Parts: sequence; structure tokens; C-alpha cells
Amino acid sequence: MSTFLRFTGLGLVLIVALLIAVFVGDQGPWYFAWLIGTVMIILISVAGAVLFDAQSDLRDSTGEF
Repeated sequence: MSTFLRFTGLGLVLIVALLIAVFVGDQGPWYFAWLIGTVMIILISVAGAVLFDAQSDLRDSTGEF
């Protein structure tokens, strides 16, 4: 049953992606680049925040300010 639901969900994702591709037409690559760029900016920002927090915790544990 779980395999069927997974297959159905992936099929729905495929249909939605095809509909979006049809609606955006020639501007599809621009929207794709915008979406990928936005996701990358968010991921890089989160990684920077995690590294900053880890350095801050290390500095607090050693007593340096």
C-alpha cells in the first residue's frame, strides 16, 4: 500500500510540474533559475548561521569573549 501511495504522489508531482511547464512556456528556464537560486541562498544562509552558532558555543565554553 505504501508503494502505491508513493507512486501516486510522484505521479501527482509530475502532473503539476508538467502543468507549470505548459503555463510558463518560454519563461520556464528563468523561473527554474530563480527557484534554484532562492533555495541556494536560503541553504547557504542557514549553513552560515549554524557555523556561527557552533563557533559561538565553542567560544562560550572556553571562556573567551
